[in-house]
Amino acid sequence: MVFLHGWAMTPSIWQPMTAALSGDAAEIRTPALPGHGIATARPRNCLAAWVEAFAPTLPHDAIIIGWSLGALLALELARARPRHIACLALIGATPRFVAGAGWPHGLDEKTVSDFVQSYARNPAATLRRFLILQTFGDDDRNHLLHRLFEAACAPHAGQTPQMLADGLRILANTDLRANLAAIEQPVCLIHGDGDALMPPAAAHWLANALPRARLTLLKNRGHVLPISACGECVAAIRAHLRAEFG
Repeated sequence: MVFLHGWAMTPSIWQPMTAALSGDAAEIRTPALPGHGIATARPRNCLAAWVEAFAPTLPHDAIIIGWSLGALLALELARARPRHIACLALIGATPRFVAGAGWPHGLDEKTVSDFVQSYARNPAATLRRFLILQTFGDDDRNHLLHRLFEAACAPHAGQTPQMLADGLRILANTDLRANLAAIEQPVCLIHGDGDALMPPAAAHWLANALPRARLTLLKNRGHVLPISACGECVAAIRAHLRAEFG
């Protein structure tokens, strides 16, 4: 199992889920996304470049578990490197983060543009706004926000605002809708019905667009499912793997 975290996070966000799933795989990997760790290089700020940088590290027939920005990378890896990936589990996923013509299931384009510009001026304050938005839809928001800050990238972890800005631009500019039919692997979609960052309608759209997908919608949950709904995510992934592989 390979776990891909979200924007501005570190792999520590996965600790509750990897602990629960440690007996379900021969090996568990929790790499940092490009630009999100001391040892990670800074490839060009486009998803295709991230795929090129990341694909050589993948084992064959991996189960990829991606959350948020990590889910976008997982989808593109499955399309571009199908022999590496046996199955996907996507948490809080969307094929396109920004709303636009023919796509109402995202954040307003001006809101996202303002957010990107705000991050360039004041990274710390903008990151805090982003983390707060992720806690919407869950009851215990203060606890979740504290856990998010614990798992967030920090300057002492080798990060700079410029590195994280690359990931933010990828999140803002990526649109994978046209290529979803090429993803033949089974896909487990897990989404919170109160997700304010990736609307649940995007998950329903994904479930219909992907050839082999099933959606588990979690009630009274927001975007931070690896923490707020660890047990439910683990149960959904295990059920999906049993259904697909026995």
